[in-house]
Amino acid sequence: MCRVLNVRRSGYYAWKRPRPNDRQAEAKRLDEAIRRVFDAHKGRYGSPRVWEDLKAEGWRVGRPRVARRMQALGLKARAARKFKATTQSKHTLPVAPNRLEQDFTASAPNQKWVADITYLWTGEGWLYLAVVLDLYSRKAVGWSMMATLTADLVEDALKMALYERNPDPGLLHHSDRGSQYASGQIRQLLEAQHITVSMSRTANCYDNAVMESFFSTLKCEWVYYQNYRTRAEASRDIFAYIAGFYNRVRLHSTLGYLSPEEFEVQDGKSP
Repeated sequence: MCRVLNVRRSGYYAWKRPRPNDRQAEAKRLDEAIRRVFDAHKGRYGSPRVWEDLKAEGWRVGRPRVARRMQALGLKARAARKFKATTQSKHTLPVAPNRLEQDFTASAPNQKWVADITYLWTGEGWLYLAVVLDLYSRKAVGWSMMATLTADLVEDALKMALYERNPDPGLLHHSDRGSQYASGQIRQLLEAQHITVSMSRTANCYDNAVMESFFSTLKCEWVYYQNYRTRAEASRDIFAYIAGFYNRVRLHSTLGYLSPEEFEVQDGKSP
């Protein structure tokens, strides 16, 4: 038959072999896109955020399908680890009442800030990190890193936030009741800026749940997978994560899957 039709045998057998249909080809392209997005974010994203990224690229695919394909491909977002608190609340310094009362909503920037401290291990010892978040957009508006756990650490983070945002009087600042936040230098700084002070109840992590979530995300998505040789190396890396990824790129479910900076710009309320 090949001789009669003047067709090569190799061509005939290639034609006879089964070929993937359009649906199979589209499924393969989707798997490749899912893996690309997952790898681009270094395994930090689960199916909801991968799905949001794919939608932004123009893919018309349902979230359940993305979840199924990620499971089939063995792609699972990094899981959080537990970490101990740095709060030292056994002191005789004055503390403020809990005025935030677990209301983590805000209708505009610079209405409510939350703050806290965590720690990171390096080859030179502990590095302490203080961060201030704006509850309106979940943006990190101030941060500071030091080798010692002092009120200076908190003051530097707060001063950065004040410089960057220049809030009007009436801002609410919420933290735990640790000695750093209850210190005289922090109380004086907040009072001078006409900022209302709020503090969590004793041993109640839920009173500052947004900060707990931020630190969990930071460690889960990045820190636990690094091996910092020096404090300076860790400081540079954490700065890059917060300023370059968390504030500008990372999608937040509470913000309609926008980054903090995108949310402020889109809502037209960027300070």
